[in-house]
Amino acid sequence: MSEQQVMNVQTDRSAEGKVVLEARGLKKSYRMGKVTVEALRGVNLAIRRGEFVSIIGPSGSGKSTLLNIIGCLDTPTSGQAIIDGQDVSRMKDSALTAVRCARIGYVFQKFYLLPFLTALENVELQARLAGIKDGRAKAAEALKLVGLEARMNHRPVELSGGEQQRVAIARALVKAPALLLADEPTGNLDTKTGDMIMDVFKRLNAQGLTIVMVTHNPELAAQTGRVIKVRDGLIEGA
Repeated sequence: MSEQQVMNVQTDRSAEGKVVLEARGLKKSYRMGKVTVEALRGVNLAIRRGEFVSIIGPSGSGKSTLLNIIGCLDTPTSGQAIIDGQDVSRMKDSALTAVRCARIGYVFQKFYLLPFLTALENVELQARLAGIKDGRAKAAEALKLVGLEARMNHRPVELSGGEQQRVAIARALVKAPALLLADEPTGNLDTKTGDMIMDVFKRLNAQGLTIVMVTHNPELAAQTGRVIKVRDGLIEGA
C-alpha cells in the first residue's frame, strides 16, 4: 500500500477523540396490528472519531434498529441522533439521503453488487452518485486499499464471497466517509474469509477510520476496541 493510498483513507488526526456520533434518549416503536413493539427504549451512546466499536446482542435486541437510525436509514420515534454535530433525528428523507451520501459508508451482510458491472464499475457508480470528481480513479484507489487491484475488471459472479465483500467495503470507502457502519459484514462468509474481512477493517481503523459494526459473534466483537451490548432495546450497563 502506497503512502498516498493511506492518506486517502486517514481522517484528520487532530480531530481524533472528538465525538462523531451521539445518541440521546433514542426510542423507536413500531405498530404491529394492535401491538406496539418497542425496538429501542431510550438509548444513549457516544462514538469518538477513530474508534472501532462493535454492537452485539441477541436477535430482536434492537441493535440493527439502532444502526439504521445512526446510519440515517431510519428516524427515531423520539430522542436525538447527532452526526458530526448535526441533529439528523427529524430530517426528511431527502436530507437524510444527503447526509448518508456525504458522511456515512455502509457495509451490509449481503453484498448488493450490481451483477452486470465489474468491481471497478460498482465502486465508480457510488463515487458518481456521491458527486466525486475523477470517480474511476478514486474507485481504483479504494479497490487497491482492500487488495483487489488485480480483480477490478471482474464481475461479481467471477469473485469469491470475500472478494465481493471487499468490493462492498471499497464502495463504502470511495466517498471518504466520516463513519463506516457494518451490519453483520461477515454473516455470509466462512470463518477464514470472515477473519480476512476483519483484518481489512482493523487495518482501515488503524489508518484513522471510525467503524461501528453490528455482529452476533462475540469472537469478532472481542477484536474491536469497544463492545456495546444491547438487550431489550437498551444498552446493558448504561
